Formats: sequence, C-alpha cells, structure tokens
Amino acid sequence: MTHDDQGPSHGHIPQGQQPPYGHPQPYGQQPEQYGPYGPSAAPAPWPAEQHRRRGRVRPAVLAATGVVLAAAVAGGALMYTGGDDAPAAAPGASATVTPAAVPSVTGSLPSDAPSALASLLARPVVRPEQAFPESAVRLADGSRYERVDLATTTDCARGMSQDLAALAEQGEGCSRLTTALFTDAERRSQVSVTVASFVRAEDAGTVFGMASMDPVTYQTVSLDPPPGAGLPTVPPGSPGVFRRLMTVRSVVFANGQWGDGSETGEADLTRQTEDLLQYVNDNVVAYEEG
Repeated sequence: MTHDDQGPSHGHIPQGQQPPYGHPQPYGQQPEQYGPYGPSAAPAPWPAEQHRRRGRVRPAVLAATGVVLAAAVAGGALMYTGGDDAPAAAPGASATVTPAAVPSVTGSLPSDAPSALASLLARPVVRPEQAFPESAVRLADGSRYERVDLATTTDCARGMSQDLAALAEQGEGCSRLTTALFTDAERRSQVSVTVASFVRAEDAGTVFGMASMDPVTYQTVSLDPPPGAGLPTVPPGSPGVFRRLMTVRSVVFANGQWGDGSETGEADLTRQTEDLLQYVNDNVVAYEEG
C-alpha cells in the first residue's frame, strides 16, 4: 500500500540556513561505517555533527492539496488547527524572526482500513539493510547508482527539520529514521533517500500530508558525501527536487541535487530522484506487507 505525492517542489535552497552538520572525522576512523568506505557489518549511527541540513527550498505551489491530504491518511481524516495566532508585527516596526507555532494535526484511519493492519503494525520497523540492501543499485531501466553513505538513528529528530520533528512528536513518535546517499554512474547527482518509520499508521499519514502541503517546512536532512567518497559538497543555495511516498507505517523522502549545484538538467534530476525513491519504497513495501 503506497500513497504518493509527486507535486512540483523544485527550487533554490537559500544560503545561511544550514546548521553545522558535517563529518567530524574521516570515515576510515569509524568502525561501524556501512558501505564501500568501511566495514559493512552495520550502518553508521547518526552522530549529532555527522550530517547537515542543506537548507530549505523556495516555496512551491502544490496543486490539488485536498486530494493529497485525502491520500495521506489512506482515506481517513487529517485535522489541522492552530498556527495562526502568533502576534503580527506593527507596521513600520523592525521584524524579529521567531519560530512559527507548530500546528496541531490529527490523523485517523479510514473506516475501511484492512483488518490485517494491526498485525502489520505489530511487526518490527524496517531495518536499514532491508530498506537499502545494495551498495550498487541497478534499476529496471538499466540505470546504475552507488550508495556512498548510510546513517540510521532512533532519535528521528536528528534527521528532520525542526518543524517536522515537532510534528512527529505530536503522535506516538517515530521509531527509526534511516538515510542513504546515492550518486549516479557519472557521479554527478546526489540523492538522499530517507525512510522514517512510525509507531502508528495515523502518524505516518499526518507527516506525509503536512510534508505534501509544505515541503519547505516539513523536510528531512540531506546527507553530505563522506570524505572518502570523492564527491563535492553541494553548494548552498543550489536547486533541488523533493519527493515523498507513504507506505503502511513509513514515509519515504527523496531529496535530489546536482553535486556541482547546476540549475540545468531538471528533468534528468527529477527522473533520478523519483526512480531512487520508488526503488527504496518498493523495498519498504515488500517488508511491511510481506
């Protein structure tokens, strides 16, 4: 069971909004690194300073918001309240930036939810090696990608924007968040795919619905390439493609950018981002519904 949101969300990422994420030491010194740059026994934990958020995309208008929201909770209800009662600045007064109030959002399951849902939710959440089983990926169309980084954490807020983390905490919580960084055969693209798994399907639906409405605010962290990968760090302010899908209890996010910050080739970048999103989503669905 998958719900998708492939609305337009390509835009520039403003500079100056990045917290100090980054790799504190060479990957060769991290014994738990997963993939071609260290032992592959387990994915790397998510140190507080290991990765950084690349910023926020320019606001994009998403069409058919009502349809997206309906799909987000599999036909159930998504209720949005609050968030608009912050005092406005007086005319002519100097503006002070303050965090926006976190909206209160409640999701519910549809009346025709499958009877097997309870047993599916009782299973353990998908593990990193199940969502990202291959370091060398070849898709059905013949395109090839390399997974150059993989990090996982049970403290999901580390891999989310502040607003998304606050939203996730309103329900029963996020159980695990795992992110992989992929690059294409030409080593030009950088696509971060994140699997955020929740205790309840309703909470996954809430996150998916709000991220579909406002991908600028409710976003996941993009990984920077590790030092041994031989890839550049994407310049701040570079354009990006942002997509997401929902499974039974997880939301799969994909953030794609050109490593050199190029503003051309949007169609190709979109294709790569969506293809990798679908690849990971299929892995998660196979586990969650298997």
